Amino acid sequence: MSPALCLIISGLCFVVVHASVKFLPGLPAHELVFFRALISCSLSLAALRLARLSPWGHNKKMLLLRGFAGTIALLLYFRTLQVMPLASAVTIQYLHPIFTVILAGIFLKEKPTWLQWVFFAASFGGVLLVEGFDGRVTPAEALVGVAAAMSSAVAYNLIRALRTEDHALVVVFYLPFVNLLVTAPLTMMDWVMPQGYEWSILILIGVFTQIAQYFMTLAYQGERASNISNLNYLGIVYALVVGWLVWNESVEPMAFIGMGIITLSAILSTRFGRAGAVTSRSS
Repeated sequence: MSPALCLIISGLCFVVVHASVKFLPGLPAHELVFFRALISCSLSLAALRLARLSPWGHNKKMLLLRGFAGTIALLLYFRTLQVMPLASAVTIQYLHPIFTVILAGIFLKEKPTWLQWVFFAASFGGVLLVEGFDGRVTPAEALVGVAAAMSSAVAYNLIRALRTEDHALVVVFYLPFVNLLVTAPLTMMDWVMPQGYEWSILILIGVFTQIAQYFMTLAYQGERASNISNLNYLGIVYALVVGWLVWNESVEPMAFIGMGIITLSAILSTRFGRAGAVTSRSS
């Protein structure tokens, strides 16, 4: 399976997770991350046992850093999902492809081509058309969202850096493992009992998170960040459609043009990025 297809599958699973979080406004963000991690960690350990792999990996320092960066990103992002319209929260979070490519250029020496930067700029322009300037989002909430996006970018670059050192299942395991270490004390100090249907949604979040994380890890370990990160912008389109269908969140006419720009830019960036990589290897 191609890295691009893996990232598309991951994005579809993540939008299920993001939408599910909005159904749980009464539970603290750290408790959502805790339950998410509990289910994902159990599934990861089962998969590792079937594959006869040690969960602890080789580069433990970098694995732990990946886990901490992902934990910070989740705590901040889940909070924005609870207080913002779905499309707004996802739009801000999906600044992370740009941050991911910038960091990959600095630390992994995987610099994008000038044409890929053009497509990234086009994608960001599409984001503005889709979301515009939402008056329902406060500056403080927006700042939290940007911090979540930056933390995600750090985590994705660490995944890429671990590609030659640890198996994808091990990398996936460390995120819920560190999630539990961080959120268990917070959850014990500030516990809110889930009610009725909330338990089912928590299980749904955990299962779809595991699937999304696995395919996302395969994608970033299998391809340069600059070649596939733009595909993450498709998540904004998914969120816009779900927000419109489920919560009747308004969609402006210009948003549909923005969705087209985002989709086309993502496809072209991936195609030209892969062609550029082949050219550079053959020269």
